Amino acid sequence: MDFVRFIQVYIAQGFIGVFFLFLVYKILKRGSHRLNKVFSAFYVTSSTGIFLNFIYAPLTFEGLELLVLILNFLTNYLVAFSIIFLVVFQLIILKSEKVIDKDKQKYIIIGYGVILAVLIIFLFFPEMGVKLDSSTDWKPVWFAPFYFYMISALTICTFLPVVVIGLQIYRSFQDKRLKEKWRYYMLGTIFLFAFLYGIFTANFLNIPIFRTIWALASLFLTIVGGYLLYYGVGRQIE
Repeated sequence: MDFVRFIQVYIAQGFIGVFFLFLVYKILKRGSHRLNKVFSAFYVTSSTGIFLNFIYAPLTFEGLELLVLILNFLTNYLVAFSIIFLVVFQLIILKSEKVIDKDKQKYIIIGYGVILAVLIIFLFFPEMGVKLDSSTDWKPVWFAPFYFYMISALTICTFLPVVVIGLQIYRSFQDKRLKEKWRYYMLGTIFLFAFLYGIFTANFLNIPIFRTIWALASLFLTIVGGYLLYYGVGRQIE
């Protein structure tokens, strides 16, 4: 592993993972009721995906390609999957816990999980999934079918619901302070989606300079985006 990648994985991404877990502690410290658990699940799931990088990043040896590919898939899966908890979180705020009961919550989460899991099928077909071996310098290269399926699932199942429901919640608030806080939350979601779309596009385009630039931008987007979510609602939910 080169020095730049070491810094990116173990320092930059490691800091993000630890920071997200710190926010989980802060959220659950205020109470372990359902809304807090759903909100904190976003941070737990995404940080788990980030920490998986710690395992496969140094495995740059011939014969380990399949293991590295699977771990890389799980990393991307968990990071993309984590957003569904924000969708459920917003639905509960908009509709109440009675309307979005635990069964509906379960169906939404599992449904999105299954939709994302379909991506693994692409890995079994040449030039449809992801290539990750010595020929790509152990950097994931996404083929068009995998990329467009991921982007479509992310957009239809999470981005559009987060934006639409978020605007509905914003309009329902009468208190100016709540509106202001919610704007911070929504800005945080935009930052996080920008990170996801950017990192997935970098894997698809496979342009070294774009990868490098976006790796640096991702550090800012994830830290600031994650904090804005917490600042907007994490300190208020009781």
